[in-house]
Parts: sequence; C-alpha cells; structure tokens
Amino acid sequence: MTRPQGSITRGTTNPNRLRRVDRWIAARLAATGPVSPLVVDLGYGATPTTTVELAARLKPGNARVVGLEIDPARVAAAQSAADPPRLEFRRGGFELAGLRPDVVRAFNVLRQYDEAEVAAAWATMTNALAPSGWLVEGTCDELGRLATWALLRAGTETPASLTLATRLSTLESPAAFAERLPKALIHRNIPGEPIHEVLRALDDCWHRATPMHVFGPRQRWIATVRAFREAGYTVLDDPHRWRLGELTIPWPRRV
Repeated sequence: MTRPQGSITRGTTNPNRLRRVDRWIAARLAATGPVSPLVVDLGYGATPTTTVELAARLKPGNARVVGLEIDPARVAAAQSAADPPRLEFRRGGFELAGLRPDVVRAFNVLRQYDEAEVAAAWATMTNALAPSGWLVEGTCDELGRLATWALLRAGTETPASLTLATRLSTLESPAAFAERLPKALIHRNIPGEPIHEVLRALDDCWHRATPMHVFGPRQRWIATVRAFREAGYTVLDDPHRWRLGELTIPWPRRV
C-alpha cells in the first residue's frame, strides 16, 4: 500500500456537524450522480460519527461509503461501526488509498494546513477521482450551523463553485461566513480580493432586506439572494436551495 499522504489532524468533531454538506451531496447525487456511487469521507477524525451519518443520509443501499484516516489507531477504533460493503473504514490520505471514488468529502481537514499546501492536496485528490467524480472540500463551525465548501471536478485544480450554508435562525449577517471560509480563501478576505467583494455585496443585500425579517429569516435570506443576483452576481442554485439557507456561486477569482 502507498504511504498515506498528509498529516494527522486534531480529529475533533460533533454529531450532526456535517448535516448541511451531507444534504447537499445527497441532493447532487440524486440529480446527477451514478446509480451506485463510491463516496469517500476523508479525515473523519477521532470517532467515525460523521462518516456513519453520511452513509445514513445517502439513499439506503445506493451508495458505498469509505471513511479514510491516516492514524491507524483511529481506523482500528472505527471498525466496530463498519457495515461492509455499505460502510467501511481504511487507512488513507490525499491519495485516497488507491480508490477511484465518485465523490470525496474532505471537511475541516485542509483548514489545519498552510494555505500553500492546499493546491497540491486538491490536485492529488482530484487526480484520483473517477472520471466524472467531484471533490467537496470545506469547513464548518463546531455545531455545523455555518459551513462553506468548494466543489472541484475530476482532473481539475481550480474549484468550480463555492457554497455558503447556514442555519438561518442563527445568522446575524453573511459577514459571519468569513471566519469559516475554505483554507484557500480565508486569508484572502481583504479589500481587492474577489471573495471580499462577494461577502461585502451579500452583506449589503442582507441589510437592505431587513424589512423582510418580520416574515422570518428564511424570507429575508431569499430576498437577500435575489437582490445579490439582481446586482449582477451569478447564482448557481435556485430558491429551493435558498430556503435551506444555501447559496452556491462560481468560485471567486480575478477575471
């Protein structure tokens, strides 16, 4: 076996922490994915909780989920939760243990790396994907109420999109996304950078939608996204996803 690529992360997690990205992955697979996808959960942490939850949230009997960890002690400890072939745990890192998955979820992993290491990790993972596969790489807060993630397609080194997702009842302002951006963006939220302009514009639309607050945070968010789109920003999803507290846009980059 090839030596796993990467470093052992802190491994902290909480139940239900990744529900927002899991819901998004499940919807995308249902709409465009293969009939029986192979899904890898990279860097599940000290306990296999979030991998077990991912398997449960995908259509029963439809997906095979493999949790990968570099730490052999974590892999051994996770075996009691395995349910092969539907759910397995193996030792592996960015090389994906030699698998050719249709989907990789790598959450709260690269956040613990230097920004300069991100591009190489992305390339290693996307080059190991199935031809039509995709990588979901991002981060979230400890309770999973605020999350962001990048989508990269097989064989690519630049993300296609960025998704922002939140529990709307706890969102004070879209500016809160700044502290949970993917590693590739979190240090670039400064004047002159595309992500700074995106968050500034979204925050401005949120505050202008204050009158909609009387109808609830969901209606305020929907009004915010519509105003954001009307201001000339490209939005890649529809009101159904907005109602869930999501927004997907092209990956912010200089034109």
